[in-house]
Amino acid sequence: MNPLKKLASQTAIYGLPTIVGRLLNYFLTPLYTYMYTTSEFGDVTSAYAYVSFLLVFLTYGMETSLFRFSQTEIEKEKVYASALISLLVSSVSFVLIAGLFAIPISETLKFSGHPEYIIWFAIILGCDAFSAIPFARLREQGKAKRFAIIRSLNILINIGLNLFFIWFCKGVHESSDSSFKAFVDCIYNPEIGIGYIFISNLLASVITLLLLTPEIISVKWKMDIDIWKRMMKYGIPLLIAGLAGMTNETLDRTLIPYLLPEEIGKSQNGIYGACYKVAILMTIFIQAFRFAAEPFFFSQSKEKDSKETNAVIMKYFVIICSTIFLGTTMNLDWIQYFVGADFRKGMDVVPILLLANLFLGIFINQSIWYKLTGQTGYGAILTIFGAIITISLNLYWIPRIGYMGSAWATLICYGSMMIVSYFLGNKHYPVNYDLKRILGYLGLSLTLYFISRLIKTETVTINLLLNNLLLVAFVGFVWKMEKNNFKKLT
Repeated sequence: MNPLKKLASQTAIYGLPTIVGRLLNYFLTPLYTYMYTTSEFGDVTSAYAYVSFLLVFLTYGMETSLFRFSQTEIEKEKVYASALISLLVSSVSFVLIAGLFAIPISETLKFSGHPEYIIWFAIILGCDAFSAIPFARLREQGKAKRFAIIRSLNILINIGLNLFFIWFCKGVHESSDSSFKAFVDCIYNPEIGIGYIFISNLLASVITLLLLTPEIISVKWKMDIDIWKRMMKYGIPLLIAGLAGMTNETLDRTLIPYLLPEEIGKSQNGIYGACYKVAILMTIFIQAFRFAAEPFFFSQSKEKDSKETNAVIMKYFVIICSTIFLGTTMNLDWIQYFVGADFRKGMDVVPILLLANLFLGIFINQSIWYKLTGQTGYGAILTIFGAIITISLNLYWIPRIGYMGSAWATLICYGSMMIVSYFLGNKHYPVNYDLKRILGYLGLSLTLYFISRLIKTETVTINLLLNNLLLVAFVGFVWKMEKNNFKKLT
């Protein structure tokens, strides 16, 4: 199969559950933002920001190490078993420690009175961290369909339970004549509130781990200490890079409640977290691409034309991300209604965050250079560099301009990382990217966005019509420029 077709098909398969799930989760955003206050949703935003940090910590680069050493080691089963045992020990230890110190941790994280949140999230993290290796194994073996099925079930269970508890049970409990009231009152406690979001996630994570049982029990449970040490040596810089990267991605949603007065901070965090979700299409595509791209780049690295393939992938990646950027920003007049009225005041952050995530996607695409050359220390250096920018700008801007400061900090961080990574990669693993077209498409999408801002009228329908005409013009221009190249791929 044409390598680009293979990457596209695997991105579609790996991305299908992600895309569908994220879109369905996107449709849960109105449920949350119409049912809960900005402060309550601020607690949800903070909780999942902490989860993102901890999940990187608890997987400590083992996924990428599995891909790397499965290519270099003759006995792949030893690689898989060593990674699996390592994650099992660390995940169980984490759950036990979190359970013992649930009360002080909940007070430190401003979840006072809810130590159960800490226990629930510890189990979620333990299950998800351990599950990461069987999922990585499926990706490494190219079993995209099984990967997609299990991921899809995880998402559907989580969403189904959210709807059951928050929409159905809450509605029945508050009604006076529902035939389900007796049943619901037996299982639903209104005092749990946002906790039902966490309970739904917990049950979905446990069931997902059970579904991965065949991948877990099929291995010969014997750790090869030598392989494990080398995997750890390779993975620790990735852990540092991952933590720094997660600092760039989610630190703002942990700092806002601390750098502003408590109620204002929680409310602003809720608004920012809800509006962050509006940029979901960009993050969905990047995540789907990332699932497929990492094993793809490793498998293609031995081909003589691998660098040319990487260059072509980058160009089409930018085209798709630029289209997503325009498609979202040109339709914000109606997309804004997916969040409750109290949350819409934060919609100005959406274009900034979309562009920031576009830069992040380019950086992720570039990052293969230090993974293929084994220079993973550069990944840590780049993301620490970004983290310094993120921390500094957030600490300075949040007390002054609130969540807008977080959005601008994210954009500057990812843009800086992208530029520095390009020059480092050009030195250590040069790829002849088509910069003229890449920068041209990116520049055109930004120009059209600013034009749409200038021609804004007082009529929403006219605005949407003019904006989408600009979007069609962009797509038409790209098609004209790339038509011959597209034909070569089909």
